[in-house]
Amino acid sequence: MAFDEESFPPEHPYSRVPVSPGGIRLPPMWLLGSSGASASAAGQLGIGYAFAAHFSHTPPAPAFEAYRYAFRPTEAFPKPQTMLCVSVICAPTDEEAQYLSRSQAVSWALFTTGEQRKLMSPEEAHARVLTSQQQGVIDHQSTLWIVGSPATVRDAIAEKAESCGAGEVMITTTIHSYALRRRSYALVAEAFGLELRAL
Repeated sequence: MAFDEESFPPEHPYSRVPVSPGGIRLPPMWLLGSSGASASAAGQLGIGYAFAAHFSHTPPAPAFEAYRYAFRPTEAFPKPQTMLCVSVICAPTDEEAQYLSRSQAVSWALFTTGEQRKLMSPEEAHARVLTSQQQGVIDHQSTLWIVGSPATVRDAIAEKAESCGAGEVMITTTIHSYALRRRSYALVAEAFGLELRAL
């Protein structure tokens, strides 16, 4: 932030480091976190705060409250701005979305049990034999994911955002096929009546 604002004290060793390109401000900064501590830090810095609900089981509402309480207005953020980050897999039907989500599920299971992480095709993921520990990881982590048809996903996103007071939502989608990942984003956009831009 000091590089962006050119606000290093003269005696600071970084004050003499040239920034290239110069004279160009950075986009407004956001802090992605999953705790009250990170939320308070974002508030004190006067930047946006995004809560990592795509992987954290910590409830976001208390973090957003801590952020607003600690918030100090800045030029870029005269008011507090909050964002909820969620994991979404959308397909034309609930059944297809659940089928596609197996790739993400197995990837998480491998990652958290120390195996090499790999995003498999749904076919490979469904054929993969998992340990009871790995299945337990999936059972626990998948409760955070929003998986389903456009209507299912729309309702779940709206409920999550409203329940914690999020100002906006950012979604991440883990699907093996790039084309189906793009389709997922398009279906979500259409479900919310958003203008579909080139993906």
